[in-house]
Amino acid sequence: MQIDSVELSNIAVRMSQYPTDILPEFLLVGRSNVGKSSFINTIIERKNYARTSSKPGKTQTLNFYKVNNAFYLVDVPGYGFAQGGKDRQKKFGMMIEEYLKNRTDLKHVFLLIDYRHKPTEDDCLMYNFLKYYNLNIQIVATKYDKVGKNARLKQDKLIKDTLKLTDEENFIPFSTISKKGKEEIYNIISGYLAEEL
Repeated sequence: MQIDSVELSNIAVRMSQYPTDILPEFLLVGRSNVGKSSFINTIIERKNYARTSSKPGKTQTLNFYKVNNAFYLVDVPGYGFAQGGKDRQKKFGMMIEEYLKNRTDLKHVFLLIDYRHKPTEDDCLMYNFLKYYNLNIQIVATKYDKVGKNARLKQDKLIKDTLKLTDEENFIPFSTISKKGKEEIYNIISGYLAEEL
């Protein structure tokens, strides 16, 4: 896939602010500090288009990145970050739930987890929450390059066991440095775009 154009076209907190041009949408979810902005920048082949922050939990809106005038990457606030308290977390939860319940353009969800650690309770809750809505989900394990080769088999098992993944369900190891996993993400998106033609 060649990335020709990218535009942050809509910043939304409610349905009335979503795009109206009926393009396929791909949702990105993950806990704060999992590397969502770096993931987006790698996928859209731009250095600092999605702003990375040293302050977790900075994204507080649904950000619609229009790519190649063909599809949207939809970035939602990171979960599991306590600053701002439960009220803000509840508001984010309602915002995401409203999107999931009402968005017929949503084709696939990329759930980002940190490969270096055991999936958190929030990761497991989010995975089950997405499954409850019968969504197409792909788990992406970011920061893959930060784990040494000898530790990866153990880490693979830890992730699969914690999330209770079946043999058919697998995760994509992803690295913004080596670009590992980027082609697999492109292939998933391309598959849906081909269906639209």
